[in-house]
Amino acid sequence: MKQAADDFKDKVEETVAFLQDRCGEKPEIILVLGTGLGGIAEKIENALCLPYEMIPNFPRSTVTSHAGNLIFGILGNKRVAALQGRFHYYEGYSARELTFPVRVLSLLGARFLLVSNASGGLNPAYAPGTLMIISDHLNFIPDNPLRGSNVDDWGPRFPDCSQIYDPDLIDLTIECARKHNIANVVAGTYVAIPGPSLETPAETRFLRMCGADAVGMSTVPEVIVAVHAGLQVLGISMVSNVNDPDNFQPIRIEEILEQAAQAEGDFVQLVMAVLRGL
Repeated sequence: MKQAADDFKDKVEETVAFLQDRCGEKPEIILVLGTGLGGIAEKIENALCLPYEMIPNFPRSTVTSHAGNLIFGILGNKRVAALQGRFHYYEGYSARELTFPVRVLSLLGARFLLVSNASGGLNPAYAPGTLMIISDHLNFIPDNPLRGSNVDDWGPRFPDCSQIYDPDLIDLTIECARKHNIANVVAGTYVAIPGPSLETPAETRFLRMCGADAVGMSTVPEVIVAVHAGLQVLGISMVSNVNDPDNFQPIRIEEILEQAAQAEGDFVQLVMAVLRGL
C-alpha cells in the first residue's frame, strides 16, 4: 500500500512540475465543467489549451460529450484552470485516479473549486433547466479518493465536512442570480451514484427518502479532494429532467444533453457573475 501511495505522490508531483513550466501565474480557481456545460471555456481569455493526452499521468476522458482539455487563462478577471471534461467512476477509474487533476491543480496554488454537472431531478418542485446550488451531498460511490495512506502535506487524515460547500459562496451565487434575473436557481442536496446505469423507480423513491434533491454520477469525489486540500468549494448542478417514480418516463442521454445546452446561457451568466464577485 505504501508503495502505491508513493507512486501516486510521485505522479502528482511530476504533473505539477510539468504544468508549472507552462501555465505561467498560478490559477486562483479550478473550474470543472460537466456534461453539456463546457462552452464557458470559449470565454477564457489568453487561453493556454492542453489536451489531456499531452499532460503526463492525466486520465483520459471516454465520454463523448467531454472535450478533454485543460485550459489556463483569464475568466471574469480571475486566473482559472478549467477542466473541459471530467472523469467518472463508471469509466473504470478509482476515486483517487479520477480526482487526480483536482489534486494537481490544488498543489499549483488554486484556492477555489467551482464544480458543475448535469443531474436528474428528484425534488418534484424542480423543473428541467433548474440550476441547483449544491448545499450538501450524499456519497453513494463505493470508493473514497482519500482511502489509503494520507499525504500529510496535502491535507489532514480526517478532513472536516460539516460545511463542505462554502456558505459565503452559496450566498454570493444566490445574490448574483437575483441581480441578473436568473430564474430557477435553488439550493439543494446532491447525491452521487456509481452509474452508468440510470435510476430505477424504486431507486428514485429511495434517494428522495434520503433527502436528495438531484442525482448524478460525479462531483463528490472532486469535492472531497478539494476540501482535503483546503479549497473553498461551490457546486452548481443543472437539472436536466425530473422523474416521478409513480409515473416513470424513460431517460435518454440525448435529452439530457439537449436540456444542458438550453440551460447553458444561464449557467455561463451565473458563473461569470460569481467570478467577478469573488
